[in-house]
Amino acid sequence: MRRNHLKGVLAGAAALAVLTACSTDESGADPGADETSDGASSDSEWFAQADFDQQREQMDATFEGNPDEPWLQYIDGPMTDTSKWKTDKPMKACFANASISNPWRQTGWITMNQQLKVLEDNGVISEMETRDAGDDDNKQIADIDYFISEGNCDAFIISPNSTAALTPAVERACETGKPVVVFDRGVETNCATTFIHPIGGYAWGIATADFLVDNLEEGDKVVALRILPGVDVLETRWGAAKKIFDENGIETVDYFTGANPEKIKSIITDEITKGEVHGIWMDAGDGSVAALEAFEDAGMDYPVITGEDEMSFLRKWEETGLNGLAPVYSNFQWRTPLLALEKIAKGEEIPTEWVLPQEPITEEERDDYLEANNGMPDGHYAKFGGEDLPGYPDVWQERQIP
Repeated sequence: MRRNHLKGVLAGAAALAVLTACSTDESGADPGADETSDGASSDSEWFAQADFDQQREQMDATFEGNPDEPWLQYIDGPMTDTSKWKTDKPMKACFANASISNPWRQTGWITMNQQLKVLEDNGVISEMETRDAGDDDNKQIADIDYFISEGNCDAFIISPNSTAALTPAVERACETGKPVVVFDRGVETNCATTFIHPIGGYAWGIATADFLVDNLEEGDKVVALRILPGVDVLETRWGAAKKIFDENGIETVDYFTGANPEKIKSIITDEITKGEVHGIWMDAGDGSVAALEAFEDAGMDYPVITGEDEMSFLRKWEETGLNGLAPVYSNFQWRTPLLALEKIAKGEEIPTEWVLPQEPITEEERDDYLEANNGMPDGHYAKFGGEDLPGYPDVWQERQIP
């Protein structure tokens, strides 16, 4: 199909994209799961044209650093001077984590702990005290305040549960004068020493919508399966995709699923009974197999689909020969906060906004990633980036979650 390409125009000195966030949140919340959102996420609350344009530009950016170590690459931009924190003594890191409640976060948490072992052995970090908020804003706020008052922390690492609610707590951590590393999900302040994240939700939405538009015809129908409302990176994924679908005459209907495989299968079954479904768009791919099973049960051909780099989708894709794309929200980012502390301990400059590569897996690359991750469980993510860490591959295969 001929696509109306949007021209990416960077907005001068664009502000930090603090509303970049995380992967899926499968905490069990399921608000509005039986209703479509009718594209409401494209409104001004969640959609910012300047951020859309910036992330489209960043998808083609040249990244600094070794491409064999994408967790250390970054887009050239403002740097933070860390010389005041230079030290020869091992640092105690205090990590306030949103949760490990879904496979993406579990995979990253395993990788992070294996990276920690290396830095402990090298005398960079003495220990990492971690508090898990279990997807609860109030719990994470209390965790951060505990670290500030009683944690004896040399540095803070924070993966916020949500954007606005955690902002004041992050600011309080900054006020201690200790280095603060925010990663994955963003907050509404730029006080952190560095904010680490892949390109972002708009880039995910652009890559996936472009792929579907290229493989569909004007007037075709796409069913969008979304996890839940109110998570910034998920909202911007859909906001970007919806904009591109609308501009190219693709009919869409979207549902919140609560990441429930039974609900996903039921939604697709109902949509099939209404008429032909040509495409499936997902803001996280770990429910993709359930969506495809609905087509199998109905005896229908598979649609064009965008999933994710979770192994269950990659395996289903190979097994069926369907037309697919695996967008990525780079799981290897879980290594970067600890490696940022290593650079801080050396007094080295680090990116103020540390934007990591975010490249989808195409059909041409799929088999290489399947081979490289042979033996990994279905909930593993192909671009986890831990192949050079101790314990590989056993720790990830056995899901040894600390």
